[in-house]
Amino acid sequence: MASRPLVMVERAVPEPGPGEVLVRVEACGACRTDLHLAEGDLPPRAPLTTPGHQVVGRVVLPDGGDGERVGVAWLRSTCGRCRYCVRGMENLCPRSTYTGWDANGGFADYLTARHDYVYPLPEGVPAERLAPLLCAGIVGYRALLRCDLPEGGRLGVYGFGASAHLTAQAAIAMGATVHVVTRAARHRELALELGAASAGDLPPEPLDAAILFAPVGDLVPPALGALDRGGTLAVAGIHLSDIPSLNYDRHLFQERTLRSVTANTRADGRAYLELTREHPPRVSSVAYAFEDAGRALADIESDQVKGAAVILVG
Repeated sequence: MASRPLVMVERAVPEPGPGEVLVRVEACGACRTDLHLAEGDLPPRAPLTTPGHQVVGRVVLPDGGDGERVGVAWLRSTCGRCRYCVRGMENLCPRSTYTGWDANGGFADYLTARHDYVYPLPEGVPAERLAPLLCAGIVGYRALLRCDLPEGGRLGVYGFGASAHLTAQAAIAMGATVHVVTRAARHRELALELGAASAGDLPPEPLDAAILFAPVGDLVPPALGALDRGGTLAVAGIHLSDIPSLNYDRHLFQERTLRSVTANTRADGRAYLELTREHPPRVSSVAYAFEDAGRALADIESDQVKGAAVILVG
């Protein structure tokens, strides 16, 4: 963080373009993707881009008043015409753009967003609880779909930060037995409080599916090795350190599968937010003042956040 700190700047209120809305920000979640951008692991696609892609805010009406409460997430736009978009795989669109990477994000008082890429959000729920759902929750839900967890299956969750603690609750709500693998005592405690069957260094039984949330490639071989026959490991992060050599017999034979997860579709987002209305998750979050956004990223980097970091803007 010392080499690429966040810098506070003054900018004019942005003007929405065709098909866009102006959103007044209430709060914005901070996650490892923002950290990777700040540190240069993911070079910004535009100079001095404002990060932040878990935005809770209100549409600004033409008269300046407050309109609908909405969420702005990571996926900002897709072309809608390529073979991926036509197949319902818009998360793989080669011309996709992303909030806080291609265009200014939610670590700000205002941002613009495509009206057809925002999600309606409920009134009466604190922004601090809603913000983590918009990336940690949605992308975690995508990972849950990608790992092919069977009904009533045994799921392994590696790492237990913002996305993992929400995804584990979604899996439990869907009838899964969840085993969490994490080193931090406070994360183990939270996992058990949220209903995990175990939390430790190793899963206590073979797993039908697993999700790797920690951006650590060294965990891929043991996670594959812990799968039962026919199990699938989904890697949820946008950034992962190098994966060591795999042994075919030990890690992949018996039809074990290794999959990546790339962003999400809007259908994923709608389905996950509907699930949270039916089964409201307990959101563990730590709030930061707007001027402390840099400290939020530093705390994420040092694994000091229990759950999700949320920057209060409005």
